[in-house]
Amino acid sequence: MATKILSCNSNRPLADAISKYMELPLTKADVKRFSDMEVFVEIQENVRGEDVFLIQSTSSPTNDNLMELLVALDALKRGSANRITAVIPYYGYARQDRKSGPRTPISAKLVANLITVAGAHRVVTVDLHAGQIQGFFDIPTDNLFAAPVFQSDIKEKYGDKSLVIVSPDVGGVARARGLAKTINADLAIVDKRRNQPGEIASMTVIGEVKNKICIIVDDICDTAGTLVKASDLLINEGAIEVHAYISHGVLSDPAIDRIEKSSLSSLVVTDSISIIPKIKNSKKIRIVPTAPLFAQALLNIANGNSVSSLFDSERLRPIYKPYYPKYHIEKKRKA
Repeated sequence: MATKILSCNSNRPLADAISKYMELPLTKADVKRFSDMEVFVEIQENVRGEDVFLIQSTSSPTNDNLMELLVALDALKRGSANRITAVIPYYGYARQDRKSGPRTPISAKLVANLITVAGAHRVVTVDLHAGQIQGFFDIPTDNLFAAPVFQSDIKEKYGDKSLVIVSPDVGGVARARGLAKTINADLAIVDKRRNQPGEIASMTVIGEVKNKICIIVDDICDTAGTLVKASDLLINEGAIEVHAYISHGVLSDPAIDRIEKSSLSSLVVTDSISIIPKIKNSKKIRIVPTAPLFAQALLNIANGNSVSSLFDSERLRPIYKPYYPKYHIEKKRKA
């Protein structure tokens, strides 16, 4: 059974990078709009009996990109592909993972149902907003983690400096604690109190941050309001610098302007969402690649090997060696 890679339009640079890493050309396909903006997909190569990986983030414009994904899945199913894996670097609607009040939807579950019915046999994504979303799918779902990549980047940039990993809210403590443990850093939490949704009444730092470099870790940065306020609070508490590592840089307006004017020294995001020129031109925003992570996961799936092995930074180290040479040289010396 041969392997093919297909990409829709939401993040072609990432798809190209994954294709290059796997040494497989992208399958030719026509993904376009009719005059009334209906989505049309035509696979221009034979996929009968093939193992196909379809790459598409459901980022902004969320509904358009979601429809591209669903229509492409249906096209592959009707083209008799043997196994279809939906590779969704950023899973849109993930923040609607529970009922927030009476008569409200659980849209993350609805989207999972749509993807399954459209024809996906497996889903691969990274850093879902909530772990329970894996259970929304009735098909195998591999949730990769950006933390091992962040670990290499942090070690490369900050070495043995005194660091504190900061969770911007109580809900992200497990993520922050895991990273803090792997790099032997302290942990702090920003406790937020809200009067009503979207309005923060007060913020308090739990933990010692004075005279230390603070690294805020989270899965999504949207408008950056909370991130900027947390950075200001940490600086006021005596932090030397504040940096942020975010898995998915949604960065809706006015996020980039806020970051540029803020006390935040740098923001590091992955390329799970297509990088627009304004982000590339920002002096404070830096991009870390996920293509090696995704490509290795897809190779493991295609060959019937373990994907969970990629949760360990030590096993990821050879894959990311070209990106973080200083860190790998130091590790080799210590060994």
